[in-house]
Amino acid sequence: MQLLTGCQSVSEAPIRRGRRRVRALPTLLVAALALAGCSSAGGSSSDARHPDGTVVRVPQDFPSIQKAVDVAREGDTVLVSPGTYQESVRITKARIVLRGTDRNTVLLDGGVRLVNGVTVTGPGSVVENLTVHGYLANGVLFTGVTDEKLQQRGAGGSAYNPLDTTRFPAVQGFRATKVTAYNNGLYGIYAFDARGGIIEDSYASGGADSGIYVGQCKPCDTLVRGNTVERNAVGIEITNASDNLHFLGNRVVGNRVGVTVNSNDLEALAPQHGAVIAGNAVTDNNASDTPEQADGGFGIGIGIGGGTANRVERNLVKGNRAAGVIITDPPGHPAAGNRIQGNRTEGNGADLVLASADPGNCFTGNQPATQSPDGLEAMAACEAKSHSPLTAGRAAPVQAPPGVPFNQVQAPPAQPSLPDPNAPGRPATDLPGPVDPDAYPLPATADAVLRH
Repeated sequence: MQLLTGCQSVSEAPIRRGRRRVRALPTLLVAALALAGCSSAGGSSSDARHPDGTVVRVPQDFPSIQKAVDVAREGDTVLVSPGTYQESVRITKARIVLRGTDRNTVLLDGGVRLVNGVTVTGPGSVVENLTVHGYLANGVLFTGVTDEKLQQRGAGGSAYNPLDTTRFPAVQGFRATKVTAYNNGLYGIYAFDARGGIIEDSYASGGADSGIYVGQCKPCDTLVRGNTVERNAVGIEITNASDNLHFLGNRVVGNRVGVTVNSNDLEALAPQHGAVIAGNAVTDNNASDTPEQADGGFGIGIGIGGGTANRVERNLVKGNRAAGVIITDPPGHPAAGNRIQGNRTEGNGADLVLASADPGNCFTGNQPATQSPDGLEAMAACEAKSHSPLTAGRAAPVQAPPGVPFNQVQAPPAQPSLPDPNAPGRPATDLPGPVDPDAYPLPATADAVLRH
């Protein structure tokens, strides 16, 4: 089962992918790639002088972010003062901290012309306290794909082909903290072929594909916590991303689709396995003022398409017109061993939907809940020793409305900045550290998600 397009009913295909579509890059991106100079990032200057200390300042020491990054040494902080920077930045060195002095007024602007905002291939590097918008592909990209020509394709270098994990081992160590990424042509914050990282306290909107994406990593060793994603085609996407992977205390509101967890046989590292999705608010994902590049999906809270052994616990899943939590089987990847427990699911088209043929998925204690098929929690209880095959459930029929271009989605309000941007930088080493999903309770409201 896969999502359908246009005026077709999403009830027939409630999860993001069956066989992965060969997704068309935005037309503007294709045009840009035909031109020279898609990225304004420059090479390092042989006569550039490193300032005293471990902080390189923009524009005080160097006029552009890229020039400052080129001169920075491992462990340095590149500290950017307020202004609009019309450039693409590549961080290839280890343990660089790129930080704005003010999250809302340090603005990287792609002008709907440049491809990626910040591309990080240096292990242990950090992007924090700044805004990226108007890029044809990604706002911030963390990836082990070091081939610059592949990066320019916009999708972590894969162009939707399987990742070559031998040629491009995952970048180890990354962090995005208090980043605002809005109105970008694919993903807001994108971790692809990356492990040992955190995406936290950030905001993503206007993503033509998804606001936050974690894909093609195993083990991922990644924590996504305390973020707000809204007005994207998909809020949070997890594809072929497995093991030690946590999505905790996020606010996923007003997208077309809230959260998708996918296995797909056209990319590397399938099937997806072992994510924990807990303590999130996933509500009202029926927004029409969003890009429509979601395979026609609309009105879905949390969808698992071929994912395995995932835990979906203590989430508020409310007001999604097609389905609250739904499990389906894309071709070749039956969804199995998923545990849906202790969520508050109400006011959805159908609160709980099992459209998978695998009897190993279980549902317990999700109250209140309309269920498809009827009696789902009784027949597929997590405490039961065995489950009988069930008739496939269905989401409520919902017509997906037309969307808007990604660069015309409403800009976000100001977001909280770092309290002390002059504090010493913290590279992304030994992450994510201890993670306790039980510390994230069921949110009472969409605005009551907690970060620990």
